[in-house]
Amino acid sequence: KAPGWFDRCGVVRMSLLYLNKAHYPVTTLGPGRRIGLWLQGCALACPGCVSRDTWGFEPDRALPLPVLLAWCREMASAGLDGVTLSGGEPFEQPAALLALLEALCDWREAAGLNFDILCYSGLPWRRLQREFAAILARLDAIIPEPFQARHPTRLLWRGSANQPLIPLSPLGRERYAPYPDREAERRPFQVAVDGERVWAIGIPGAGDMDRLEQRCAERGLRLGGVSWRA
Repeated sequence: KAPGWFDRCGVVRMSLLYLNKAHYPVTTLGPGRRIGLWLQGCALACPGCVSRDTWGFEPDRALPLPVLLAWCREMASAGLDGVTLSGGEPFEQPAALLALLEALCDWREAAGLNFDILCYSGLPWRRLQREFAAILARLDAIIPEPFQARHPTRLLWRGSANQPLIPLSPLGRERYAPYPDREAERRPFQVAVDGERVWAIGIPGAGDMDRLEQRCAERGLRLGGVSWRA
């Protein structure tokens, strides 16, 4: 697990976060224009997961937290409505996750910003409440529970019907009030290109990734090492 700690003033002394990728703007995982951070490492291995490339802890994915925060500040200059944390399983790095959240909250307050922080977790809500209260206290909303491919849903930003959207703060209750039971007419989906990598950002429905691969093949683009079959 990545080490991390804060001094009493909330200044980052040292922290490493295992990170799969970061992207801005993300418009498919929460309201508005958001920073998306996908943490590396997940032991849950939910059947049907489309992000299997995030499962293993890989040493070369370790990133100093100050470097990540500097990137976030740079991205925010173009406008920022929220930060979405996904993975991987963020709560498998509890010390580093707490350090990141403390830093984001301190930055938000010091800069007078109003972005919210939404986190995905495959852990049960009751376990999160029991074991990670300090982390939950620094989130504005969370979408917990393991992905269940056999229970598809049209609920916005959710992968399966068992996953609730739970506001955790006054800002979260204000911003997410319209969304817990809202269904999506079409699943929002982004495609980003970074060098030789193509990222699909959002919550795909059944068969969406196969259709994406087929459409790419029709245009002469072959996808290798895809995350949903990694």
